[in-house]
Amino acid sequence: MIHVCSLARLQETVETTGALHIVTLMKDIDRLERPRSIAPNNHLILSMDDITAPMDGYTIPCDDHVTALVTFVRGWNRAKPLVLHCYAGISRSTAAAYVAACALNPRRDEGAIARELRRVSATATPNIRIVALADRMLGRDGRMVTAIEAIGRGTIAYEADPFRLELE
Repeated sequence: MIHVCSLARLQETVETTGALHIVTLMKDIDRLERPRSIAPNNHLILSMDDITAPMDGYTIPCDDHVTALVTFVRGWNRAKPLVLHCYAGISRSTAAAYVAACALNPRRDEGAIARELRRVSATATPNIRIVALADRMLGRDGRMVTAIEAIGRGTIAYEADPFRLELE
């Protein structure tokens, strides 16, 4: 199963879930302390800002980020949970959780995954650029983007409550 949280809740989430793999989706990682239970090779760091269009001085999510994410989650053995986090646990990490669920379940309906994401997190507002890049990469023909647009923007919050997204 996949757990999503903010940077502030990372240590606690890893500890309570027993996760052995994490994905960090943040550009500025100076505040990041890898949990001791996570081996360095089980920690993917995707350095990006939470933007959807190019902006000077910012790193936009790109194909390389999504390729690395999909490769990492497909290499995860699922014996223990995976934790995905960004700064607030609202946009980049929820997009990554959605992408992971779609990548690991190629036959599962995109809309069903998106509706489950909304059910488990009122604040989830997946970064649409990450979703669109994955949609193209996974050959989902726009269905991932359409499904995320259908659930709409989540409740506005500074930080999300941690949540779990089941893969099946």
